[in-house]
Amino acid sequence: MSLYIGIDLGTSSLKLLLMDSAGTIHNTVTKEYPLEFPQPGWSQQNPEDWKKALFEGFPELIQGFDASLIRGMGCGGQMHGLVVLDENDNVIRPAILWNDGRTAKQVDYLNGVIGKDKLSQLTANIAFAGFTAPKILWMEENEPENFARIAKIMLPKDYINYILTGVHACDYSDASGMLLLDVEHKCWSKEMLDICHITEAQMPKLFESYDCIGCVKPEIAQLLGIPADAKVVAGAGDNAAAAVGTGVVGEGGCNISLGTSGTVFISAKEFPTLDNNAIHNFAHADGGWHLMGCMLSAASCNKWLLEDILGTSDHAAEQASIAEDKLGENHVFFLPYLMGERSPINDTNARGTFIGMTMDTARADLVQAVLEGVAFAIRDSVEVARSLGIEINKSKICGGGAKSPLWKRIFANVLNCELEIPVSEQGPGMGGAMLSMVACGEYASVQDCCKALCSVASTVKPEPELVVKYEARYQQFKKIYPAVKALFPEIQ
Repeated sequence: MSLYIGIDLGTSSLKLLLMDSAGTIHNTVTKEYPLEFPQPGWSQQNPEDWKKALFEGFPELIQGFDASLIRGMGCGGQMHGLVVLDENDNVIRPAILWNDGRTAKQVDYLNGVIGKDKLSQLTANIAFAGFTAPKILWMEENEPENFARIAKIMLPKDYINYILTGVHACDYSDASGMLLLDVEHKCWSKEMLDICHITEAQMPKLFESYDCIGCVKPEIAQLLGIPADAKVVAGAGDNAAAAVGTGVVGEGGCNISLGTSGTVFISAKEFPTLDNNAIHNFAHADGGWHLMGCMLSAASCNKWLLEDILGTSDHAAEQASIAEDKLGENHVFFLPYLMGERSPINDTNARGTFIGMTMDTARADLVQAVLEGVAFAIRDSVEVARSLGIEINKSKICGGGAKSPLWKRIFANVLNCELEIPVSEQGPGMGGAMLSMVACGEYASVQDCCKALCSVASTVKPEPELVVKYEARYQQFKKIYPAVKALFPEIQ
């Protein structure tokens, strides 16, 4: 029996899992680390905290197991974060994260001056505040001394791979979210590098997600207690890795992820051509491509309301107070834009908004409005995909929010879509471990690995009566953001 390690480098914690080639998960370990919000709308993290979590977590993960059986490992990580290293590979400044909104000026420059059509031609995407390229321009303008020291530009999970192997590498799925990659041709865009005043020498080498980038360095292997010949794969962005972990590969698969952020992920064998850049056009970890809509605040909206505002951590009890006859009947709406919003509105100024409250509005109505608001916002991206002729009648669903039966039911009816719950829901970590199995020859392809290891535990089906009710509510929800959009810049 061979063992494989999956690494999930998340926004709030690093999760490790130990898995065998038959798909059995033998152990998991989670190590949390802090987030920094130095200014409103800013979000950053110290990469040294990721390294510390890795070094503390590995010995715990393999304790009691025969470490000599470990053949490979792969990482799925938070996307878009700007990690910059100097000539000695030391971290120059805290990583600017995916949900950071400081780059509104740079996004306006890229989309307005360089132009959305030009960006789409070069990268298959337009600029969003979370992407890496605007952060590079921000750093050049606001931290010129640090910018001048940059020897290597990396993404968060690539820094983990560098710690393990000493190799500066990046996979195509994660690189797609930098706005520096020619996604269709899978190479760095020289024009985009020039626009950002950087060179290809400062960029990591590109790989497919299932390619081995090297083995664990002997001194690191000894420190972690793992074999020095263990292979490390390039890995993937968290959503592509989670899609592998749920079996969403090949043509026409769909996955909805309800984590800190929320995403709808649609896989494709051929490069998709978009007339509308409201959703992203990225490479996939299976060697193909995918379309993705991403909202910045999903399960984090629910956590914010319950824990920070209402002062409770009993999420199940709060949801239990929502009456059956209130589903599809709630007159309170919530715009889930606590960190601004990405897909499809691309507005860093947007903010969380309750509307429709009256004197008889109850606590449960607010909780329900948040659950529904996140589902409506995901539907916004689903509707963009449907407008391209893509049928979405069935989807996998994963992430912390998907553990809520009520939330899954709301999603199924808001989207009018069957939702399949995977047997094993370990997200990006499981996908990373599976990618390493392909690199080590356990499976001939990512598709073969998914076919063998991914199965469905249960299905949540839409209910015709609720579908009709939620259709009416969604049509009302769609009118709220356009009505209040102009207010958001004024109240910053």
